[in-house]
Amino acid sequence: MSTQDERSAVEAIDHSQPDLAAFEAADSGGRKATGVAGTVVVVMAFIWSLFQLYISSSVPYWVTENFGFNAVFNSSESRVIHLAFAMALTMLSYPLFKNSPKDRVPVYDWVLAAIGASTCFYLIFFKLDIATRAGLPTTADLIMSAVGLIALAIAVYRALGLPMLIVAGVFVFYVFFGHLSWMPEAVQWKGASFGKAMWHYWMQGEGVFGVALSVSASMIFLFVLFGALLERAGAGNYFIKLAFGLLGHLRGGPAKAAVIASALSGIYSGSSIANVVTTGTFTIPLMKRTGFSAEKAGAVEVASSTNGQLTPPVMGAAAFLISEFTGISYPEIIKHAMLPALISYIALVYIVHLEALKLNLRGMERPPSHLNAMQKMIGFLFGFISFMLMGAIVYWGLGWIKVAYPGMTIWGAAGIFLVVYLVLIALAAKRPDLEVDDPNAELITLPKPGEVAMTGLYFVLPIIVLLWCILIERLSPSLSAFWASVAMIFVVLTQHMLKSFFRGKIAIVSDLWLGLCDFWEGMVSGARSMMPIGVATAVAGIIIGTVSLTGAHQVVGEFVEFLSGGNLILMLFLVAVMSLILGMGLPTTANYIVVSSLMAPVIVTVGAQSGLVVPLVAVHMFVFYFGILADDTPPVGLAAFAASAISGGDPIKTGLQGFAYDIRTALLPFLFIFNTELLLIDVTWYKAIFVFIVGTVAMLLFAAATQGYFMAKSRIWETVALVLIAFTLFRPGYWLDQVDPPYLEKDGTQVVQLAEANGVGKPLRMEITGPDFDDVDKMTQITIMANLGAEGDGLAKLSGAGLTVMEEDGIAKLDEPMAGTPFFNTLQMFDFYADEPVKVNRVDIPAERIAKEVFYFPALLLLALVVFFQRRRQTQPAFWGK
Repeated sequence: MSTQDERSAVEAIDHSQPDLAAFEAADSGGRKATGVAGTVVVVMAFIWSLFQLYISSSVPYWVTENFGFNAVFNSSESRVIHLAFAMALTMLSYPLFKNSPKDRVPVYDWVLAAIGASTCFYLIFFKLDIATRAGLPTTADLIMSAVGLIALAIAVYRALGLPMLIVAGVFVFYVFFGHLSWMPEAVQWKGASFGKAMWHYWMQGEGVFGVALSVSASMIFLFVLFGALLERAGAGNYFIKLAFGLLGHLRGGPAKAAVIASALSGIYSGSSIANVVTTGTFTIPLMKRTGFSAEKAGAVEVASSTNGQLTPPVMGAAAFLISEFTGISYPEIIKHAMLPALISYIALVYIVHLEALKLNLRGMERPPSHLNAMQKMIGFLFGFISFMLMGAIVYWGLGWIKVAYPGMTIWGAAGIFLVVYLVLIALAAKRPDLEVDDPNAELITLPKPGEVAMTGLYFVLPIIVLLWCILIERLSPSLSAFWASVAMIFVVLTQHMLKSFFRGKIAIVSDLWLGLCDFWEGMVSGARSMMPIGVATAVAGIIIGTVSLTGAHQVVGEFVEFLSGGNLILMLFLVAVMSLILGMGLPTTANYIVVSSLMAPVIVTVGAQSGLVVPLVAVHMFVFYFGILADDTPPVGLAAFAASAISGGDPIKTGLQGFAYDIRTALLPFLFIFNTELLLIDVTWYKAIFVFIVGTVAMLLFAAATQGYFMAKSRIWETVALVLIAFTLFRPGYWLDQVDPPYLEKDGTQVVQLAEANGVGKPLRMEITGPDFDDVDKMTQITIMANLGAEGDGLAKLSGAGLTVMEEDGIAKLDEPMAGTPFFNTLQMFDFYADEPVKVNRVDIPAERIAKEVFYFPALLLLALVVFFQRRRQTQPAFWGK
């Protein structure tokens, strides 16, 4: 969101005249240029989308092979062109000043757009010369680098406002002035010359053109484009009406429908604000009409929309970054993120239900139906069995084609897609197209869910294509998004013609033109939505580059360790607060990059020193969750401001209420740090089902505790009991640890024998102690989990894990790990050449204990007691009823 848009929105709200247009412009620029300038901007946006589809396809290789010239863009060239488009379009689409013209492009913006693009293309035109200079920049290199960074700063200011620019500016300041004597000694570093910094930031892949921009160019764009095409085709309105048809008749039905609609929008949306604006425009007025206050209606939408950024497969485009930064495959990231997101949404629906109970609200009137309960059940079972049968045919049919005719798999998949698409579009054609209702209309009739479902089932097909390619075919995320986008483009181009055909109308020209217009608008909308993401990932590269150049994350880690005093829970709380602060005012992708670059290493390092060994994905999910929660946290909370612009409520109260609803989401990261089963790490499918059921029940009880209402208004002791029960269900291992230690402590000198006896594939937990690298007089320690090699004796197994152990003088000494081995970075905290050796101090062997689940029984007995007392005060149905 541009600074001008943010200011105008806030001023409008302060004067009780909400200006929703300011928030609608957040992802696409505040300027709508007309005439030639407007045409140029739109054509550039379309070409950008076309270019991204081109480099993701096999067309460049086909052209190169058949026409004899190189039409392939490598990764470096792709990200340079990607940023050139993002910077140029940002200069042309976002006004620089508050009073800048909104209907035309000033000359200085054309100049800035040309300069920004030129500084990028310089890297392509002179790539061979730059490669041979190998870190020795010329004057021209330094000028282009400095001008490029300035142009990027202007683009960031336009698209994202001051918060992101200030954060990046602090990091650049630290690079150049972090060595000065007036800087606190704890954060000083040796400093960098202007030439070294410019080369690091602009000329090589360590800064602006680093990992974050690479992910944006190769993956994020296509997913955003897919979402834009899906929205343009009418899927957004379809999801909203389907949610209302299913849930609108229940207590607080519009609010529950808002939660579900935002969850469905979150599948493809890359922005909390965009989610609020698209679904909230319809849901918030209806929530107010059924009895919710303006602040609570806005808060429900805010909580729903921010949770949409935590929902796989896109997760606000951060899923791909998490995969890149952790080295974990994208399908695995989806698996880890699925359960917490699902539990969080179920709990939010329950919170809405509790609010409706407290306000004694009723559902909306359901349309009359000629079907009885048995007929509805038969219809549901028929649909479910048909869907499962269709899935089995697709799965086994494609599996047979892949084995029998390997080269025909893509054509087989296309044929199945076409047949199913024609069937679904024929079903949709039998019903009138869905229209966008006026949320301020006096009378609202709930649509019939079955009728609504039939009108847009074909929208689900491209989503199935996406998930099939990722989860079943195991294609790369970029290639999966490419095929899903191709499927979506086919739907956009053909849906109008095919519906007319099945309705007995022949209007090929007009329907084709309508499809082409939707395709054009979807492509342009996707590019416009990528402008802030493109510049955000580029400027985030400055932050990542600063961390790699200066080791700033170590300074932050030491600071957090000092404040927490070694207390693990306090450390996690401080990291959570810092993630909230760092995430204020930032879009999802930039938000994650900033908080993960600084905060994730803190949890890994400080946690390991305290004996907590956490999987890397859990650490990144922890900081990601709290970064996202900044979207509804005052005083910045942009999603809350957007919701209040629709509801007419107070934005600060809306943000506070939204955060109160999101306390359940804030609890989850702490839980999966200590109970990684919630992320489905090392669990079987049946254990996953058990974890889901228990986790859902626990989260519902915690939600009831935060709302002060379960089956009736809760007394203090009942609220405390519900929290205690929820905690026990979530982490029964805590109570088991109090009565029976989880590990048997063995002396470090036994590490070789214990490694030899350790089973294949079972990690060995070790406490390593040694002199601190920065202060050899100080002894430090860290706990590691070594995945031992599968063959050989103990020394060989340890060596396979990247650890060189020598038994000397009655201790197990460690040699410095070799570069590229698993613990090379982890153990850099030790000085391996000091007088005192680095050694294995202790080996922890898992103890034989009773199952931790036995503590569920006292928790359930306590729950039964709470239910007994609340049932006596209950005045209305707590779970069912309208």
